[in-house]
Amino acid sequence: MLTQDKTEAISRLSPEQYEVTQRNGTEHPFKNAFWNNKEAGLYVDVVSGEPLFTSMDKFDSGCGWPSFTKPIEEKNVVENVDTTYGMKRTEVRSTAADSHLGHVFPDGPREAGGLRYCINSAALRFIPVDQLEAEGYGSYSKLFRERI
Repeated sequence: MLTQDKTEAISRLSPEQYEVTQRNGTEHPFKNAFWNNKEAGLYVDVVSGEPLFTSMDKFDSGCGWPSFTKPIEEKNVVENVDTTYGMKRTEVRSTAADSHLGHVFPDGPREAGGLRYCINSAALRFIPVDQLEAEGYGSYSKLFRERI
């Protein structure tokens, strides 16, 4: 898997990626890269390259951000209580880079566990299935083959 020195990786983030991942920001709904992406592949942390979600667990929640039913590996995300803006929510962060990703809500598809991981596109990098091997994520290719 490709991982980078965190300081160097952070220095290469766009202003929006920095705002979201390092300052707990939120991008605009329906105006972000992956909210309606239907291509098969892997979503990784834009800072560390840590695998976070797959397209197989992505669904259209209508909220305007990419939504997933679960992370690819539970250990790759950390959940924290977020009481900003007078609300009580569950924030989701990446384990390796401590990037702010978004929030998780209990209103996802019941048949898939009932969770909706509402994630900022700016916190993610998408790797299409046909590029997994070249990008160093070849071990995840089998997940997509098993689904077919």
